[in-house]
Amino acid sequence: MSISLSSLILLPIWINMSQIQQGGPDEKEKTTALKDLLSRIDLDELMKKDEPPLDFPDTLEGFEYAFNEKGQLRHIKTGEPFVFNYREDLHRWNQKRYEALGEIITKYVYDLLEKDCNLKKIFIPVDATESEPKSFIFMSEDALTNPQKLMVLIHGSGVVRAGQWARKLIINEDLDSGTQIPFIKRAMDEGYGVIVLNPNENCIEVEKPKTHVQSSSDSSDEPVEKRERKDKVFKETKKRRDFYEKYRNPQREKEMMQLYIRENGSPEEHTVYVWDHFIAKSAAENVFFVAHSYGGLAFVELMIQREADVKSKVTAVALTDSVHNVWHQEAGKTIREWMRENCCNWVSSSEPLDTSVESMLPDCPRVSAGGEVNPSLPVSDSGFFLISLRDTTHKQEECRRILIILFLFPLKSCL
Repeated sequence: MSISLSSLILLPIWINMSQIQQGGPDEKEKTTALKDLLSRIDLDELMKKDEPPLDFPDTLEGFEYAFNEKGQLRHIKTGEPFVFNYREDLHRWNQKRYEALGEIITKYVYDLLEKDCNLKKIFIPVDATESEPKSFIFMSEDALTNPQKLMVLIHGSGVVRAGQWARKLIINEDLDSGTQIPFIKRAMDEGYGVIVLNPNENCIEVEKPKTHVQSSSDSSDEPVEKRERKDKVFKETKKRRDFYEKYRNPQREKEMMQLYIRENGSPEEHTVYVWDHFIAKSAAENVFFVAHSYGGLAFVELMIQREADVKSKVTAVALTDSVHNVWHQEAGKTIREWMRENCCNWVSSSEPLDTSVESMLPDCPRVSAGGEVNPSLPVSDSGFFLISLRDTTHKQEECRRILIILFLFPLKSCL
């Protein structure tokens, strides 16, 4: 006869219940508590007690990985790619390990933006006090002073941060596939100023302070008997809570709370903030955006809030698999008309590169990125967009003659 793992885990509780059910009133209270516990138990949480400690290295070297000369993440000793299932049958632990490595990758890319791309880290809000939560963006030296052209990069949603398109591609493929670094370098070589947004850095996490529940005995105005009853209830409640916690959180993971960054609490807020404090003040006559996935939605929201300013300064927008929706975002007719003239959305498709792809939305043209991917998976940007202008005297004609040159990388899904 086979016994399930959950039965083995719960067997001591059932035995305990059968024993105490034969006792008096106090034992019946324990029975009630145990029944309540059984209704609350999450077996996935219960299984945490069999996990190794969730203590992971804080450096690539500690993980025994490094990026080789091709920008590929490889094990220092074996030369093998990253292995997710480091410990079999411990998916949650493996996921936590992967996330810990991902945080190191994020810092590694930040470092490359400063040292390899010569970008400056600019903290925001610009008037932040020393103690308040802060975010940051990256800019080239000439981002605000280049009189000709400025390129702005906006990544998608999720765990990615400034300088990244897709963390999975960085880990499983290489830095060129998963980061914005090739885009940034090529843009700077072509004479663009560059601003790299960081729209997912919306808050900082700090350990949640332990709440002190004041005992009713602290209130001296109540009758003694009433205070004693309240104290008894308080102690019993605390005992049950500690009993539940023993099973609910055996690893005692820290409880965290989020402190949102002023005026940057969402990707949309962040994009508007960077526009107001940096892009709008730049000297560039022509501003170009490259926005991936949710970054496209953030750009449309920027247009809705700053329509006149965007129209006067932005020359063209290259979108890749943008998830914007002009109906849901309530973009007006004038915005939709401007997008038809000045935006293009390269989407995942098996059709040849630049083949028109049908769209149900009355906004910008959709064309194939020249690759077939699993549409249920996020994809990296399929190429690098450089936008050039012909010499014309009228802005409207200039926009119509934009040449968007796509330097295509192979389109890859985030496997």
